[in-house]
Amino acid sequence: MIVFEDVSKIYHIGDAEVHALDHASINIEDGEFVSIVGPSGSGKSTMMNIIGCLDMADSGKYLLDGLPIEDYSESELAKIRSKKIGFIFQNFNLIGNLTAEENVELPMIYQKVPREERKKRVEEALERVRLSARKKHKPNELSGGQQQRVAIARAIASRPSLFLADEPTGNLDSATGKEIMKLFHELHEQGNTIVLITHDESVAEQASRSIHILDGKVLDDRESAKWQIPEQRNISDEVELSMGKGRNIQDENEMTAGRFQKAITFGGRKKVRP
Repeated sequence: MIVFEDVSKIYHIGDAEVHALDHASINIEDGEFVSIVGPSGSGKSTMMNIIGCLDMADSGKYLLDGLPIEDYSESELAKIRSKKIGFIFQNFNLIGNLTAEENVELPMIYQKVPREERKKRVEEALERVRLSARKKHKPNELSGGQQQRVAIARAIASRPSLFLADEPTGNLDSATGKEIMKLFHELHEQGNTIVLITHDESVAEQASRSIHILDGKVLDDRESAKWQIPEQRNISDEVELSMGKGRNIQDENEMTAGRFQKAITFGGRKKVRP
C-alpha cells in the first residue's frame, strides 16, 4: 500500500525554487491499476521517483506497506527497489552492447540470483512478452516496441509486486502502444499493483483509477471511465520545457534513468534532505 500525506518536494534551480510536489496526498491499494496523469512538468515523475524510493520528499509523509519510508534502513530500501518494485521507463534504458536476454538478466546478477534461476526467469519473462525469438538481438536490432517489451521483461524477471511505469508508451506509435498496454493489463490481472505515469488522457483512462496532478498539486482522484484499450492517437515525445519552470523533459528522463541504473547496481538512493 502506498500513502502520501501532504508530500512536498522542492528543487533549486539557480536562485529559483521549483515546487515539484506541493502538499500532495494519494492512496494506492495493493493490486490496483492507477494512472498518475498530468502535463509535462506537473510533478508526476517526481512522484514516481519518491514512490520508487529513488528520491526523498522534503516534507510530509510517505508510507509504504504501512511504515514511514524513514523507518526503512538503506539495505531494506535497496531490497525494495530491486525486488518489490519493477521500473519501466519511456526511453527503455537498455544497455546497447548487451542482447535482449542479457539486459533482462542484468539486475538479477546484482541481486545475486543463482545463474540457473536467472536463466529460467529470463526465458519465462521473454516468453511472457512474446519476444523469445529475439532474445539474441541487441537493442539497435529491435524496434521501439520490442525494446519496451525487453524493458518490461527485465522488470518481470525480478518478480516484483509493484510496477512503476513512466510514460511507457511515449516513444511508441499507437498500435505498438496498445500492445504494451495489454501487457500491463495482463500483469494487473495476475494481482500486481500497476502505477502508470502519463501525460496522455487516453492512456490514463485505461487504468481503473486516475490521479490528476498539476503544478505539483493533486487536482482530483477518480475512477476511470473505461477499461478496454481505445483507439488512440500517436503519443508524441515530450521535449518541451517543463511548464516554463526551466527543466527540460528529456533531461528529467535522463536523470530518472540515471537513478534507476544507480539503484539496480549499487543499491543507492539520492539523498536530498538538508
